[in-house]
Amino acid sequence: MADHIGRALKQAGYHVSSEGEPQCDWVLVDAGDIIVHLFRPEVRAFYNLEKIWARPAETAAAPAPRPQAAPAV
Repeated sequence: MADHIGRALKQAGYHVSSEGEPQCDWVLVDAGDIIVHLFRPEVRAFYNLEKIWARPAETAAAPAPRPQAAPAV
């Protein structure tokens, strides 16, 4: 998958580098503005990226909204 993505990005004119191919647990394909992370399922589950990027629970303490200034007359 990483090879396929790298070739496609190179054909599109991007300079591409990658890391992690020897182990293939987590492969990073870096094309500057485009970065692709490829994980084996168990490695993805270990890092639990969805939890990192999830919104805080709605019931979590949030700062109170600031009062709005009265409209000018």
